[in-house]
Amino acid sequence: MLGGIGAQELILIFLVILLLFGAKRIPEIASGLGKGLREFKKAMRETQDEIEKAGEEKKTEDKKSEDESPEKKT
Repeated sequence: MLGGIGAQELILIFLVILLLFGAKRIPEIASGLGKGLREFKKAMRETQDEIEKAGEEKKTEDKKSEDESPEKKT
């Protein structure tokens, strides 16, 4: 991802950000980004858990329906 970006480019980018936002705003921005990422990961985990739970419930329902209505063999 950062294969083409060297140390000099990173320093330049940091200096531009420092000039645009100021030294006091950078920690606030980083904190906001961190909180946003935490919330996003939490939502992703909850969604994944719901999907897995729904899949397990579907398997349980399918198994129950098979047990309740067995095919008659002659």
